[in-house]
Amino acid sequence: MLYHYTDFIAFDGIIRCAELRLNNILNMNDASEMRLFMNGIYKAVIERMKESGETGKLPEAEKFFKKELEKEFYYSAYAACFSKFRDDASQWERYGHFGQGVCIAFHEDMMERMTGGAISLQEVFYQEDMHGHRLVDEFYQQITRAEKLSDHLPKLQGLMIEAWLQSAAFKHPSFASEKESRLVVSPFISDEFAIEPKYHVAMDRIKKYYPLNLNRMCSRLNLHLSDLVGEIIIGPTSSQSLPILQDYLADCGLNVLKNKIHMSNCPLRKPTS
Repeated sequence: MLYHYTDFIAFDGIIRCAELRLNNILNMNDASEMRLFMNGIYKAVIERMKESGETGKLPEAEKFFKKELEKEFYYSAYAACFSKFRDDASQWERYGHFGQGVCIAFHEDMMERMTGGAISLQEVFYQEDMHGHRLVDEFYQQITRAEKLSDHLPKLQGLMIEAWLQSAAFKHPSFASEKESRLVVSPFISDEFAIEPKYHVAMDRIKKYYPLNLNRMCSRLNLHLSDLVGEIIIGPTSSQSLPILQDYLADCGLNVLKNKIHMSNCPLRKPTS
């Protein structure tokens, strides 16, 4: 199972509206999202060039990387986040409205079948050092073999796109306890991604997100939304009534999920006012 901790507003969007919102990874709680990987690749390539004596091409290489890294918003990935951990205190605190929310368990194998094109299910890796990543060698080879960097620019930009795609799967090691997986979309692959973005207007700002229609994605596999959901866990500090939640599911046409509701066993202390 993959566990999605959230509040009841987002829960309603997923269950009643069958819409899973994918938010900009650059705005998530790890401030180094995507940048960690990209800066790690950049640093490793430059260091390898210095170690091998390819210093003559350093100015061009640094200029190329810096220019490409400035395009981070264009290459932004959008994701919905899940944990491998069930009924986990840190997940409740960070993502489950301080335990007052809810957790939806999704069948990982079914979610994997729903991916393709610009949509992928990615396990998150927690590392800072990118020296051993194969893209470092590929960037190095393209840069050092060219008399002028402009001669290999199309190939370098192709590697850069691949790097941006992979960057969504790397986080700072201090977040390793989350054991996270992500359902990720990369909208800049325009020929493969036709979903239009939407905007959530809050009191203090406007957020851009991409909605995934879960009913449509399930129907392609001859599945129902209820097949995708394995369990619903009411948060440890939630005041949610079990009978009301059961009625809600029945009225949403998901009566089969009524018996898949559990109360959290996590002894998380209720937040103080």
